[in-house]
Amino acid sequence: MTQAPLHYRELVEVAALLASRALSAAELMEHVLARVDSLEGGLHAFACIDREGAMRQARRADRMLANGQGGVLEGVPVAVKDLFHTADLPTAAGMPIHRDFRPARDATVVRRLREAGAINFAKTQMTEGAFAIHHPAIAAPVNPWGDALWTGASSSGSGVGVAAGLAFASLGSDTGGSIRFPCAANGLTGLKPSWGRVSRHGAFELAASLDHVGPIARSARDVALLYTLIAGHDPEDPTSWAQSVAGAADQADVRGLVVGVDPHWNSEGCDAAVVRAVDEMQASLVALGAQVREIALPDLTPACRHWELLAGTEAALAHEATYPARAAEYGPALSRLIDGGRAASAMDYQRALADRMVLTGGLDASLGQIDVLLAPVQPYAAPTLERLGELAADPEANARLIAYTSPFNLSGHPTLCLPGRPTDEGAPIGVQLVAARGREDLLLRAGIAVQRETAWHSAHPCLP
Repeated sequence: MTQAPLHYRELVEVAALLASRALSAAELMEHVLARVDSLEGGLHAFACIDREGAMRQARRADRMLANGQGGVLEGVPVAVKDLFHTADLPTAAGMPIHRDFRPARDATVVRRLREAGAINFAKTQMTEGAFAIHHPAIAAPVNPWGDALWTGASSSGSGVGVAAGLAFASLGSDTGGSIRFPCAANGLTGLKPSWGRVSRHGAFELAASLDHVGPIARSARDVALLYTLIAGHDPEDPTSWAQSVAGAADQADVRGLVVGVDPHWNSEGCDAAVVRAVDEMQASLVALGAQVREIALPDLTPACRHWELLAGTEAALAHEATYPARAAEYGPALSRLIDGGRAASAMDYQRALADRMVLTGGLDASLGQIDVLLAPVQPYAAPTLERLGELAADPEANARLIAYTSPFNLSGHPTLCLPGRPTDEGAPIGVQLVAARGREDLLLRAGIAVQRETAWHSAHPCLP
């Protein structure tokens, strides 16, 4: 197999090259920055870039490595979504209203990456406040697989930057699907951990009880390494779990793993290419020794229809300091969400909470019968921007778009997005695996095993 160009290599490969000193951190950073200079003008992946700081950090990494020191990611260039606080770069959360905000210190997850030696040289662009669309004043990221294709909601810049070879990994957030959507849209692997597994301290809120923080990268191996670095208890986030984090063995084996599928749920209203991608992922797992068990999931629709009410109510609280006082500076989508939350009655909210509890209990019961659940990420294969605009104008169609992602934000279960077989036109498609809370190890074990035997995750867009 032909070796991928340096900028498309997996994070774990690049870290090994740096650790062995076969490649210097300064050389690598220069290579990445040259690529950014060449492509960023057409992709708009980044909200801001710190070139001088990046080279300064790279030279420091080379000194650390020369002395036999440094962390497991020493000298590896990464980027983080612009909702994570960074002491050396502004944090705007995709909102012009916050363009001059400079945090006093890093978010916990950013600090943990830095402690591992990673060079965070840029902040990735995102939708306004991490909701549906980009603020009208911001140039939206462009999908490197095709400029007519969706980039995947709020972690859009993270997906575009990694897919285009402008960074080796990124951190994203997922409130209704915004780690999984950009991974599916850009041919990447991403993990939405269990709620509470990864600290949200220093992350701009959209909806606190729905927000999840996780890694986006090129492979399940990369994601597993990043997850072990950022997960774990954080005294500054009282919702973070105190339990230790189970890792994923590099020599992953899925023999005997029970994979649950709900054939009706996995196909109802789905494009043929999505069904094919899920079926082929199932076949890959079976070929590796996994067992398939058909299950019938509970009706997830009632709770999922409440997702926007819950997100809007929590977003209204998160934006209380600036909305409605500065409502004129907000874009239409985020304004609509917050207005809906502010208008919700206590009875509406309690009804939504009750349905959410039913959904969570039902999913707990279903996942208790199996090891992992296999499902689509979205029913539509790589939607074009034109089709997405039609979906956004149709509440029923929009609810359908998040039907496979939002249940697991409501319930807090972990999900792993993996690239599957693309459309016949070559556009990426993602599938997801879901497990019981705290069983990220099962997801990563399965993802690593599948990617040892398939090449969907190693494809990259045709860029210079």
